[in-house]
Amino acid sequence: MMKAANAVLFAALAANVAHAQTNAGEQKPEPDLPFTITRVASFEVPWRIAFLPDGRMLVTEKVGRVALVTPEGAKTDLDGVPASYFEGQDGMLGVFLSPRYASDHNVYLTYVEPGDYGGAVALGRGRLVLDGKPRLEGFQVLWRQVPSGKGGQPGGQIAFSPDGKYLFLTLGDRQRFTPAQDPSQPVGKILRLTLDGKPAPGNPWAGKVGASTIPLTDPPADTEKAKMAPVVSTYTFQGPNRTPAETWSIGHRTPYGLAFAPDGRLWELEHGPRGGDELNLIERGKNYGWPLVSYGINYNGVPIPTPETRPDLVKPVIYWTPVIAPGNLMFYKGKLFPEWNGSALLSGLVSLGIVRVTFDHNGGATAVQRWSIGKRVRDIEEAPDGSLWMLEDGSPGGLYHLLPK
Repeated sequence: MMKAANAVLFAALAANVAHAQTNAGEQKPEPDLPFTITRVASFEVPWRIAFLPDGRMLVTEKVGRVALVTPEGAKTDLDGVPASYFEGQDGMLGVFLSPRYASDHNVYLTYVEPGDYGGAVALGRGRLVLDGKPRLEGFQVLWRQVPSGKGGQPGGQIAFSPDGKYLFLTLGDRQRFTPAQDPSQPVGKILRLTLDGKPAPGNPWAGKVGASTIPLTDPPADTEKAKMAPVVSTYTFQGPNRTPAETWSIGHRTPYGLAFAPDGRLWELEHGPRGGDELNLIERGKNYGWPLVSYGINYNGVPIPTPETRPDLVKPVIYWTPVIAPGNLMFYKGKLFPEWNGSALLSGLVSLGIVRVTFDHNGGATAVQRWSIGKRVRDIEEAPDGSLWMLEDGSPGGLYHLLPK
């Protein structure tokens, strides 16, 4: 039964819309910055910013904290934040305001929670209370990866659908490679869920269930060794495995950027291995190829087939070799940088900078500008006034305010 279901799944994935590929890895930085950069506060491995309507921010630190921050840099740690598993790339990840925040005051967190063996990506929600000591009340886990295990590359980015009814959640492959192509495992996928963390109606495999037992492997040395990685343990679901019903797209490596463009298209940004960072146009039910293909190679030099060898898989619209090591992806909508309205800004860790990308009306994109900041940029976000705020990845890292020159 499962073999038949998997055959149907992958047959549906085979359809692909072709887009021209561009390697933007050798793009030269602009000679001058169009903004001033002011350091406002220091943080311990900061990860994400979410703006409140009044201009204050919620800032996550991978070490396990969430802080309420004023534009002047005053910080207060929130109470009621769940415990997280801080190890390598894992820890406290994203913070996102509910699309109904004005009425429900809900805040969503993504993080890697402690498990019996390593950690597991979790999505949870609590009500932000700002009277007295700032806190999250009634926090509850809405979705969690099972089983827990070793490996970084957790993903953990959320994008709410333009109608505010659903959320899309990115899940990295946890450095295990092959599960990104297994329809019964959520790693290496983008999920589409209700605001309560349930499978969303209208998903490509709505109503489908996965295998009742799934294997757990430790991160192998490369994509070839992953094919024969020893099974550490097996996990048996107590109820139906709803992973197929939750899944929107598959074959992702480290999806740290996810955002809807003004025209309603969904774009995703992910790390490649040695080379091959990707900007992808995300479409319902498509397979984005990892770890079957890549424009990069394994870190130990073992080659990976290029996307040209698999025309049935979706190619990135832009890729970067050498890599930028992306932190996040956001679309600018403000007035302080009017010429950027509708553009995406991409933060870069290894590239120590920011890339601006423009989009056409046919699913194409172009990296038009690149700025060298000299810092590992983990996150860049737009404030309610249209100014930009940036997080520097580091221990310590920093929060910076960017204003037009």
